[in-house]
Amino acid sequence: MTRIKGILFDLGDTLLDFGPVDTLKLFAEGARGAYAYLQRISQPLPKFAKFHRRQLRAVQWHVLKSHLTRREFNSLDVLGRTGRAMGHNLTPEQTEELAWLWYEPISRCVTVEDGLGEILEGFRRDGLALAVVSNTFVPGQVLDRHMAQLGLLEYFPTRLYSCDVRHRKPHPKIFSMCLERLGILPGEAIFVGDKLRADVAGAARVGMITILKDPSGARRSRRIRPDHRITSLHQLPEIVAGYNSH
Repeated sequence: MTRIKGILFDLGDTLLDFGPVDTLKLFAEGARGAYAYLQRISQPLPKFAKFHRRQLRAVQWHVLKSHLTRREFNSLDVLGRTGRAMGHNLTPEQTEELAWLWYEPISRCVTVEDGLGEILEGFRRDGLALAVVSNTFVPGQVLDRHMAQLGLLEYFPTRLYSCDVRHRKPHPKIFSMCLERLGILPGEAIFVGDKLRADVAGAARVGMITILKDPSGARRSRRIRPDHRITSLHQLPEIVAGYNSH
C-alpha cells in the first residue's frame, strides 16, 4: 500500500486564490508604482505612457514565446533589458524592489483559505515533506516575499519556480527536480493543483498521485482524470490519512 511522504502544491489558485482579475488593469497599476519608484531614485525615464507601453509589449512577447517554446522566462531579465535601454543603473536590491512593485497590485487580490496554516502545520508535524512547484515568470524572490507576508513561506523550504529552472509544467523535469530535492519517489508523493494539463497530467506522467482543486466542479476532461478531486484544501488531510493509515 502506498504511503505518502510528501505533498507538492501548485501556487496560484491552489495555495493562493487570485480569483478573477483584470490583468491589464493590474499591470498598469504595477507600472505606476514602478515608475514612481524609479523617479524617486533618480533614474532616466520617458513619459509614463511610453514606459508602460514598452514594458507591456516586452512582457507580452516573452509570454507568447514561452508558450511556444515551453521554456519559461524570468521577468527580472525583461526588467533589466528594458531598464538598460532607458539608461537605468540599479543595484540588485533596487531591481528586486522594482520587481516587487510590479507584482504588488496582484498580491492585493490574493486570499488564502481560512485555517490553511493549521493544515500545513499538521502535515509538517506528521513528517511530510512540503514543496511548491509553480509556473510563473514572477521572480522567485518576489513570490517568497509574498508568501512570507501571508505566513506560508516557513512551510515550504523547497520551492521550484519555472522562471528559475526554465521548465514549465507539464514538463516532467520540473516535477522530477523537486522530488529529487525532497528525496522521495514519485509514488510516495501527491501533487495538488488546479490545472488539468499542467498539474494533473504533468504530475501523473512522472508517477505521482494527483489531486485537482476545483471549487466550481467545472474542470472536466475525458482524457485527463485526477486520482482525487477537492473543492477545498481542508479535504486534503482525510485523503492523506487514507493512504497513511494502513
